[in-house]
Amino acid sequence: MTTGAPAHVLLNTKQAAEYLNLSTSALEKARVSGINCPPYVAMGRAVRYRVEDLQAFVAARIRTNTGHNRSIAA
Repeated sequence: MTTGAPAHVLLNTKQAAEYLNLSTSALEKARVSGINCPPYVAMGRAVRYRVEDLQAFVAARIRTNTGHNRSIAA
């Protein structure tokens, strides 16, 4: 998956996991637990992730050091 994908593209779990450099299992477990899970779109049994939501998810987790508990102001 390229990082220059249009924001309106919907990714399946495998593609979203690749985009985030996570395993599909980690993403599925996060979705079930609701902990550290990016927003997703549920369409029946299909789960899709919007690229802009994944980008915001990553941006919200930028840290300056290991003791830093807040995101960097954009």
